[in-house]
Amino acid sequence: MDDDIIRILIGTDNHLGYLEKDAVRSNDSFAAFNELLGAAKSKKADLVLLGGDVFHENKPSRRTMYSAIDMLRKHC
Repeated sequence: MDDDIIRILIGTDNHLGYLEKDAVRSNDSFAAFNELLGAAKSKKADLVLLGGDVFHENKPSRRTMYSAIDMLRKHC
């Protein structure tokens, strides 16, 4: 019966890179995104649907892009 089920995890408005220059909050968006991907992996999601803004800026910094790609590679 499990073969008939598709597990979809939905995340919205991640805004990776939000306040990345803030000494206290710079890692918040990355930690939340990492938690989302970890939950998808542990729940054996077949699909992660990201709605809204994945990045806070329309031209994300290299750090933000590298971190996003690194997390996706780690979890996918």
